[in-house]
Amino acid sequence: MKTAKEEVRDLLEKLPDDASLDDIQYHIYVCQKIQKGLDAADRGEVISQEEVERRMARWLEK
Repeated sequence: MKTAKEEVRDLLEKLPDDASLDDIQYHIYVCQKIQKGLDAADRGEVISQEEVERRMARWLEK
């Protein structure tokens, strides 16, 4: 498993040289959120497709 510092280095290598600090912060934020979701899925903390559809239907009715 990579350290946080290694993850950031890898990310910086992928970004264009003219990336702003805001761009870098955004990409770090997105990577954190993706990892958080993957970790939750590994722990089984997910909802079923049926539940997602039920919740979406409620939102779309409004």
